[in-house]
Amino acid sequence: MMDEAIVEAVRGCAGAGGLPAPATPGAVTEAEEIIGFPLPPLLRRLYLEVANGGFGPAEGILGVRGGACQGAWNDLAEIYQDGPDPSGQIPAGLVPVYDWGCTIWSLVDFRDPAGPMWCTHQGHHWPQGINLAEWLSATIEGALTVKGILDTEPAC
Repeated sequence: MMDEAIVEAVRGCAGAGGLPAPATPGAVTEAEEIIGFPLPPLLRRLYLEVANGGFGPAEGILGVRGGACQGAWNDLAEIYQDGPDPSGQIPAGLVPVYDWGCTIWSLVDFRDPAGPMWCTHQGHHWPQGINLAEWLSATIEGALTVKGILDTEPAC
């Protein structure tokens, strides 16, 4: 799916009343300042035009301030500051967006506008080989599972 198709698919879910309202520009700017990197353009567009998180797999990804939360985490900036990686080994700019459970997180690389996806689990992190648009497309199509995420982990 191309970015426009992803936006329209998420907009369809938002229209059904299942997603939070779009983020405010101030909340997006605040998250970018705390994280130290701009949001990838597709994610920024989804937050500002469609919904402040809640889209993606199951209960959806985290929003920025005032948006969808996940478990004890209220927003992207909060989790980026406190993080699911107590070892501190995840490089700056990799932002956790979705908790699969059992300490498995999907992360977006904010250092690259395409938003390459990464995974972290049990102190390891690795690239998924897909970008945010492909990750969201796979979740919309129901083709992305935690098993698929873990199957990308390189052998140690």
